[in-house]
Amino acid sequence: MLEKILSLDTELLIFLNGLGSETYDGFWLIITKQIYWTPLFLLLLYFIFKKIGAKQSLYLILFIALLITFTDQVTNLVKNNVQRLRPCSNPEINTIIRVVKSSSSFSFFSGHAANSMAVAVFLYFNYKRYFKYFGLLFLWPLIFAYSRIYLGLHYPLDIMCGYLFGIFSGFMFFKIYQAVQKKYFPQS
Repeated sequence: MLEKILSLDTELLIFLNGLGSETYDGFWLIITKQIYWTPLFLLLLYFIFKKIGAKQSLYLILFIALLITFTDQVTNLVKNNVQRLRPCSNPEINTIIRVVKSSSSFSFFSGHAANSMAVAVFLYFNYKRYFKYFGLLFLWPLIFAYSRIYLGLHYPLDIMCGYLFGIFSGFMFFKIYQAVQKKYFPQS
């Protein structure tokens, strides 16, 4: 059963990765770097700051930092124990896929997918009541994680498991954040 799932995962990677072209490689190399998402993060922080104020915004930033640290550390722990080769490093397929970017670290599961989905879930549950189209925030982890498949760095299963862990982590931190809110900001 596991062999069949991994085989389907590889086939889907080959298909999705094969949709790319050199024309768009530069675009996806930009998309995959967190630093280029900074304007989105600053815009979100600005709107949230306007709604909740400075003190709560500092707590929010602290929680996001803790959330990213948590998801990142668990991701690395899993990667180092599972030790699944990245598609770009897998000699069985790296000659038939488009390898746009290489990495020597392990693949399962995607830290980009886990971190971005965790932050999106955390922010969504905390602030959806303030912003009408806040669900559009989920485009960020979808685009961000797809870049990893496009570049040949992750299998679709790596992305999906990263998303699942991100959803779990983001919701768990949302519940913890709510408890802190009730204790320190009861009027909110």
